[in-house]
Amino acid sequence: MKKRLPSKRSSCPIACALDLIGDKWSLVVLRDMFFLRRRYFQELLSGNEGIASNILASRLKRLESAGMITRRRDPAEPKRVIYEATEMGLDLLPVMIELMRWSMKHDPKTGAPAQFVRRIAEDRDGLIADIRAANKPQSRKGAVSRAAGRT
Repeated sequence: MKKRLPSKRSSCPIACALDLIGDKWSLVVLRDMFFLRRRYFQELLSGNEGIASNILASRLKRLESAGMITRRRDPAEPKRVIYEATEMGLDLLPVMIELMRWSMKHDPKTGAPAQFVRRIAEDRDGLIADIRAANKPQSRKGAVSRAAGRT
C-alpha cells in the first residue's frame, strides 16, 4: 500500500511527528494495540476512553495510510480484520514509554500497574524489547503482561 501522509505544516521534526500522531486518539489506539494486545476493531472500541466508532475507523485508516499499522483478514474468521503494528509503529514505543514516565512524574492522577511502572524504572530497554517482540506478527503468543511483570 502506498503511504498517503498528511500535508506538512513545516519541516520541523516535532511538527512532522505531530502531523502523523498528534491528534487526540492515535496514540491511545496504538497504546491499546501495543500494551493491551487489542487487534480487532471491537476490542479497540472497548477502551476506557470511549472513542466513537467513526473516529476509531478514521484513526485506523490514518495509521494504516501512514504505514504505522497494517490490516489483514483473520484466517480463523475471514469477516474479521486484524490490525497489527508495523516496524514504523513499533518505533514509537520509546516515545510512548517516555510520555508515560513524564505523565506519572507530573500528574498524580496518572495510573499504571505497579509492575509496569517498576519495569520502566528498572529495565526500560528490556521492556521495550519485550513489547516489540510480543507485537511482531510471528510472536503473537507472547504476552505483554508477562513482559511488564518480569524483572
